[in-house]
Amino acid sequence: MFTEHTVETAPPASRAAMERTAAAFGQVPNAVARLAESPELLNGFLEMTAAFDRTTLDPVAREVVIMTVATRNDCHICVTMHTGKLRKLGAGTELITALREERELPDERLEAVRQFTLTVLATAGGVGDDDLKAFLSHGYTERNALEVVLGVGTYTMSTLANRLTRAT
Repeated sequence: MFTEHTVETAPPASRAAMERTAAAFGQVPNAVARLAESPELLNGFLEMTAAFDRTTLDPVAREVVIMTVATRNDCHICVTMHTGKLRKLGAGTELITALREERELPDERLEAVRQFTLTVLATAGGVGDDDLKAFLSHGYTERNALEVVLGVGTYTMSTLANRLTRAT
């Protein structure tokens, strides 16, 4: 149903983002081609992604947040794309499989990120003191807790939009 835009057919306000994405990936991914229908959503998502990438959470912890949201929201394209990113980051098969299967992670510190992400989602941010303390007890900071919220917001928007547009 949703148009899979090219740079030429996309709304003018989406074209620069599509060109940057094509330069970075060698092509315009299907999801970006469909999200381009809304320049506000596409550009907002890419800006939020860049902001999340600048957080103090390490890259693998950020991917744990993303994969937790993606699996919870059943976004197959997100799971596939971020599995690839985890592999590029050197994450082991056991970690990737556990994330994809929504199971406890073999790394206790990363499991704390996964659990905290699930709690943020389940409580709509109304995380209890004990859950916050459990997250912080693994060496994370209050800033990291807020960065998880940024990741949850960014990738909730992405997963919902990808599902709506049937991105593959």
